[in-house]
Amino acid sequence: MATNKIGRDHSRFKQIVRGKIKKELRKYITKGELIGRKGKNTVSIPLPQIQLPRFRFGSQQRGGVGQGDGEIGQPIGKGDQQGSGPGEAGDRPGEHVLEVDVELEELAKILGEELELPRIEPRGKKAIASEKDVYTGIHRVGPESLRHFKRTFKAALLRQLSLGEYDPEHPLVLPIREDKRYRSWKTHREPEANAVIIYMMDVSGSMGFEQKEIVRIESFWIDTWLRSQYKNIESRYIVHDATAKEVDQHTFFHIRESGGTKISSAYELCNRLINEEFPPDEWNIYPFHFSDGDNWGGDDTRRCIRLLEEEILPRVNVFCYGQVKSAYGSGQFIKDLRASYDDDERIILSSIGSRDEIYDSIKDFLGKGR
Repeated sequence: MATNKIGRDHSRFKQIVRGKIKKELRKYITKGELIGRKGKNTVSIPLPQIQLPRFRFGSQQRGGVGQGDGEIGQPIGKGDQQGSGPGEAGDRPGEHVLEVDVELEELAKILGEELELPRIEPRGKKAIASEKDVYTGIHRVGPESLRHFKRTFKAALLRQLSLGEYDPEHPLVLPIREDKRYRSWKTHREPEANAVIIYMMDVSGSMGFEQKEIVRIESFWIDTWLRSQYKNIESRYIVHDATAKEVDQHTFFHIRESGGTKISSAYELCNRLINEEFPPDEWNIYPFHFSDGDNWGGDDTRRCIRLLEEEILPRVNVFCYGQVKSAYGSGQFIKDLRASYDDDERIILSSIGSRDEIYDSIKDFLGKGR
């Protein structure tokens, strides 16, 4: 009974935690504080201390508003107010913050429910199939680790009954070698949907700390959702100013550069990665590009559009461009993309003016289910 009660209380606690996360999801997304608390498969979420609701019984003469001596409408003097002015240290506990570990898979479910994200239909199959062991029958030989207890016991009982060795007064069943039964299995090779996320970010002088922080927060939630949709997923990172290079995740979010911007350098490197490592008939490909919209000039913008049209868009599930507002950026690039791809479902454009708009931008990018 105690075990069942603990299980029920734990289940109720998880539901309360889930409800609080859903209620405050926009705040968690905006602040980005979860990223620093991310583990391998979980994330630590700070919540106000949670208590399971229960009735409390107390004295009826405890006092309170509207009780005690006095006339209706009589003002309360300053001397009657508690906590006014300087005083000594109190003896009551303050509000504590509870950190709860939540699995990333559960966090992805909450994100999907709140943003009403459709499940993604994979289009590619991984070239190397995964192996899965499927138990197919029972054999008389096998390793002890696969011994089937119930089938072994049944065989021993039937043998003792048939030989008259079973004593109901002393129901002892002792299997011998001939009674032992073992599970048998076959290994099936199954193709698995595989995906790669290619993050690209402008790191020129006009992209400051706040712009990069917005990209970092949004990338965390994009990663969380896509990893819930695919068993195997790989992330690659490209930074660019006038030239592009591939870097690791830490460098991607912390690098500081200066100089001009040539967006086509990132698209050329992205296209080369796809051609050399991620054939589209085997991979689901998701390029995400973040910039403040400045580019070197009209010629380079036309080069970008040509690369998208002829090389990148035919190979990817969807191409996402997020333009982060900057005091130094012109914001022209998203206008040029809209002029060329206004009704094209292969490309999704999103303007991100501040952290408060990350929530809606995520829905823009992931709401198509592609």
